[in-house]
Amino acid sequence: MLELNAESMLEQTGQWEKAGVKVPCFSWREMVAQTKTNPVWLHFGSGNIFRGFIAKLQQELLNKGLEKSGIITVSPYDREIIDRVYTPHDNLSLDVTLNSDGTISKEIVASIGKAIKVDSAMKIQELAEIIAKPSLQMVSFTITEKGYALTNMQGELLPMVAEDIKKGPMAPKNTMSLITALLLRRYQAGQYPLTLVSMDNCSHNGEKLQSSIMKIANAWLEKGFVEQNFIAYLENKKKITFPWSMIDKITPRPNKKVAELLRQAGIAGMELVVTKKDTFIAPFVNAERPQYLVIEDSFTNGRPPLEQAGVYMTDRETVNKTEKMKVTTCLNPLHTAMSVFGCLLGYNLICKEMQDADIVALIKRLGYKEGLPVVVDPKILSPKAFIDEVVEQRLPNPFMPDAPQRIATDTSQKVGVRFGETIKSYLNAGKSLDSLVSLPLAIAGWMRYLLAIDDAGKPMEVSSDPLKEELQSKLSGIKIGEPASYKGQLKDILNKKIIFGVDLMQAGLAGKIETMFKEMLVEPGAVRTTLHKYVG
Repeated sequence: MLELNAESMLEQTGQWEKAGVKVPCFSWREMVAQTKTNPVWLHFGSGNIFRGFIAKLQQELLNKGLEKSGIITVSPYDREIIDRVYTPHDNLSLDVTLNSDGTISKEIVASIGKAIKVDSAMKIQELAEIIAKPSLQMVSFTITEKGYALTNMQGELLPMVAEDIKKGPMAPKNTMSLITALLLRRYQAGQYPLTLVSMDNCSHNGEKLQSSIMKIANAWLEKGFVEQNFIAYLENKKKITFPWSMIDKITPRPNKKVAELLRQAGIAGMELVVTKKDTFIAPFVNAERPQYLVIEDSFTNGRPPLEQAGVYMTDRETVNKTEKMKVTTCLNPLHTAMSVFGCLLGYNLICKEMQDADIVALIKRLGYKEGLPVVVDPKILSPKAFIDEVVEQRLPNPFMPDAPQRIATDTSQKVGVRFGETIKSYLNAGKSLDSLVSLPLAIAGWMRYLLAIDDAGKPMEVSSDPLKEELQSKLSGIKIGEPASYKGQLKDILNKKIIFGVDLMQAGLAGKIETMFKEMLVEPGAVRTTLHKYVG
């Protein structure tokens, strides 16, 4: 059996190829050495989307001889990932592409030159030494939208952030505080230029990153931990930039069936891992083939030739339009809508949901009828063609083991963009919200989902969400089969701009959502009845 490690990759190349696995065509040892002496790319977030997409970009550039250095990945939150998935395999991973025709493509991804878990002052010092290197061109991020948050739903600083601001940059614990402290180190080393690129799946991601860093930096300035010139350094666009980006690639949790296929191919050690922080990961990544990454081409210290790996390098306006097209209209709203209903109706695969006529009708109406009228056309991609690919090829792919439970994770951090932006577009254009059906139904479905009872009336696990307990407490007293138990509990959620991006009470959409929600309380089976009534 083949073992995924450097020795096997380098000494058993023929056997890997015989097993149908593509191997790197660059010197792995030279790449590791170059990454150490001349780091170019530092990435925060070591999960599946990074290994199954971002790391593959650098792999392609290394294979083409266009880059010599690899990526240094940092796991600031779930350090167990490094211990259980990276270190045992010499930072290699196995990429498994699930093609829509049922075939799979396999490749060893070997572009990660170093992996760091932030678990001690020593590791922070190691990062400080890397950030101080003049050769470093880019710091990128896939830490999910909540990774940039500094406040709770009430707008109060998170305790960890408040502590970091109070204690200063010497021993930061929050990721944004850590990044700000590292930028201070680069400033002190020589005010070297650097570009920080959020590659997370959220609206105006570069702006979110910049805002969080500047908020911490200015708080440290007020307390005397940093000087005004450091703020000027961060604000100097010739020194520091925060490009916006749009990313799209469905990268589900690793699947047991894929692990078994790899075992049958003669590859050992592909067991699935669930960390204590509830991260689902494995030595392999299973993902779809379609992928899109659009980045604002605003780099201050050079950059890898990412366009040679299929990345769209363009201006901010085009990135914003592309991101808005995808995140607010063509994919993400559809994903969230079908995920909450999929969980309620007992589905555990997205592709199975796409065999449900009511769910298909829900997302088609949401995308084509309610989204496209206010979509912004970025020109580099066609919005309608994008939805067509999503609905006809990507979501129905029977070989993509993606689950609605995964998509439903952190919904409170997503609905403001995935639904709120469309609502704002209608209001800004003077369009009546009366024509919206799937969108308020999806929000009502999410509220019903938070009750943790499925449509059969059985207890159901609600996916993790930073606001899970807080939102569920607001729904206290509501019971399935007792519509009268609803006494306006939704109002204190629907009026939260911090969740939806707009006050749904003021917008006039709350009444429709409440009506739909109450209809789903009538009895077991009422979720299906309500869904079919409005879109079936």
